[in-house]
Amino acid sequence: KRPEVRGGRGDHCHIYSFPGALTPAALEVTTMWSLPAAFPLPLLLLMLGQSPPSRPQSLSTMKLRLVGPGSRPEEGRLEVLHQGQWGTVCDDDFALQEATVACRQLGFEAALTWAHSAKYGPGEGPIWLDNVHCVGTESSLDQCRSNGWGVSDCSHSEDVGVVCHPQRQRGYLSERVSNALGPQGRRLEEVRLKPILASAKRQSLVTEGAVEVKYEGHWRQVCDQGWTRNNSRVVCGMLGFPSEAPVVSHYYRKVWNSKMKDPKSRLKSLTKKNSFWIHRVNCLGTEPHMANCQVQVAPAQGKLRPACPGGMHAVVSCVAGPRFRPLKAKPGHKESWAEQETRVRLRSGAQVGEGRVEVLMNRQWGTVCDHGWNLISASVVCRQLGFGSAREALFGAQLGQALGPIHLSEVRCGGYERTLSDCPSLEGSQNGCQHDNDAAVRCNIPNLGFQDQVRLAGGRSPEEGVVEVQVDVNGVQRWGAVCSDHWGLNEAMVACRQLGLGFANHAVKDTWYWQGTPGAGEVVMSGVHCSGTELALQQCQRHGPVHCSHSAGHFSAGVSCTDSAADLVLNAQLVQETAYLEDRPLSQLYCAHEENCLSQSADRMDWPYGHRRLLRFSSQIHNLGRADFRPKTGRHSWIWHQCHRHYHSIEVFTHYDLLTLNGSKVAEGHKASFCLEDTNCPKGMQRRYACANFGEQGVTVGCWDTYRHDIDCQWVDITDVGPGDYIFQVVVNPKLEVAESDFSNNVMRCRCKYDGQRVWLHDCHTGDSYRANTELSLEQERLRNNLI
Repeated sequence: KRPEVRGGRGDHCHIYSFPGALTPAALEVTTMWSLPAAFPLPLLLLMLGQSPPSRPQSLSTMKLRLVGPGSRPEEGRLEVLHQGQWGTVCDDDFALQEATVACRQLGFEAALTWAHSAKYGPGEGPIWLDNVHCVGTESSLDQCRSNGWGVSDCSHSEDVGVVCHPQRQRGYLSERVSNALGPQGRRLEEVRLKPILASAKRQSLVTEGAVEVKYEGHWRQVCDQGWTRNNSRVVCGMLGFPSEAPVVSHYYRKVWNSKMKDPKSRLKSLTKKNSFWIHRVNCLGTEPHMANCQVQVAPAQGKLRPACPGGMHAVVSCVAGPRFRPLKAKPGHKESWAEQETRVRLRSGAQVGEGRVEVLMNRQWGTVCDHGWNLISASVVCRQLGFGSAREALFGAQLGQALGPIHLSEVRCGGYERTLSDCPSLEGSQNGCQHDNDAAVRCNIPNLGFQDQVRLAGGRSPEEGVVEVQVDVNGVQRWGAVCSDHWGLNEAMVACRQLGLGFANHAVKDTWYWQGTPGAGEVVMSGVHCSGTELALQQCQRHGPVHCSHSAGHFSAGVSCTDSAADLVLNAQLVQETAYLEDRPLSQLYCAHEENCLSQSADRMDWPYGHRRLLRFSSQIHNLGRADFRPKTGRHSWIWHQCHRHYHSIEVFTHYDLLTLNGSKVAEGHKASFCLEDTNCPKGMQRRYACANFGEQGVTVGCWDTYRHDIDCQWVDITDVGPGDYIFQVVVNPKLEVAESDFSNNVMRCRCKYDGQRVWLHDCHTGDSYRANTELSLEQERLRNNLI
């Protein structure tokens, strides 16, 4: 051992073998992205009498992990991923500055200490790094000096471990696919399928064709020699498709041969140029991007032989997910996919194919902790949902938190699992996960061209303006405006998603101050009604013949889009725990009566004699989104309420209802208006909104607004309700007046039993917290009561 020599043992010549049959001559100079980018440099420096610094990779693409028996997420044996294989790091020269760089790269604030002599158990496989030396300011371990990949005189009894500070970095939020990687560090950017068959060319969604790779800004075709289904799987995943299908290769070979026999064929002349080809690709099938595969761009430099002798372009056939298939697709696949899809879902994402990951266990939806979360596990989720591979794995509840259970942690998928439940994992409660560790994902989705069929015009920024759409008018594609009749937040959400601009902040009905595009002022779409899940406005329900109550221009539909939104969720457990009955004298209800918080029969009572029976409860409304919840109207529109001595900023914020089992309303809270404020915030976070002294109103991200059971109007007046079984329902933001990232969790329901003297609430839950069958059985029970 010579610990005093830094990088001196990295000056070796390596022969990198490539899977498949290659000649020895080709092996010498095979160009793969996994080769060190500056391979000849050490030899050159030695000739000049200098000792070269050795770095494992020129780009910050190294992946690290901490593993070991009984280790917590922030400590363990340090392992490095190289050439698709995990290996260890030797403890020679390893100290606190190296541990600090590794911890920061893993997403933690800093390192507490390091451990030598395989404290977390000996690893397996190669020892990738030895004599690592960092200054301490590097952003990743691959910027530090070392002996070079695999150059070590250590054994696994010297595997190093690190202990990081458990606090995660605020800025470390995702693991992304780097599209800039490629052979010798050059750009390997994207792939596409070029349709060859006439039937494929007619389809709006291309699922089969010749593979083309964009390399250094130019499109190249890939030689089919050595092409595998694993390669096809990676290509399909990048294009937004969950799986690949076999190709009828002999038919494509006939088409290719006919082109080669044509002396005027441009393809024939292009194939003779090595710059037309990607020579060879070798993928494992689990990679999220082709840049992570072994790629050989061309034959050995200086060789005159062609890049694809006797071969043709590789052809790939992909299987689209059920959401992107045409209606006439085979139903069999759809059913099996739907069954898988019901066990995992994405919530609160701005775009299709992105969101917080939630899984169904024990009939209840819960989240996944981000400890151990990576692109491979994220890709399993994406494929399970019918999308392609993951382009980003997100940490730290970047797409919002949930309130329910945390089901999984330390998920370790291999990449070929059909569902996330097939992957090894721990229970979420085993290692102290909180909802600020909720994992999320952004998936690759197919390009359907919808983004080219909508645009905004006249706004002060690219995120706002009059909505203009392209539709077919008598066989001609025309641009025009959308009628603003019935235009609301759901429709605006679909428009912003189609534009790729996130959520809708406002749905604008009168666009006096926005000028549309000249020639596109005529209304071409009216009666638009969206559920909110559509991919484009063209998929929403709308009028056949256009019918608008006014002309276009100043009353065209418009939107204002934003990349983040609030998300209000009611704490269902608190409602269940705090519910009780009170018989309150009328003499104490004058103020509440003035604010319309009692049932209509109170108007006919002999005030102040008598009482009202109130079902009282506390409600705690959390903002779990990524933006503050602010009232729709400005201060000038707030209403002063003399009774309660404060301004109400929003007229309808929640509905409190008591329903029969078949859904008929028997009582309601009539809570007309609200003052929004931060009642409480998590430790270390300042309250920003308060109602007192005409203060700003709203609910800060992460904070909650609490309405205690003992304040006026925090009840349902059930004076006129007889004994029986009911459903107690609370709806937050019922008119969808304020933008949220997820409206599916705005309804909370409880089962309610009232015997005339006492009341019981049980099974309180938000509308999306249980599996669909649970809600369905409740609905069927309601319908059963309608039978004679």
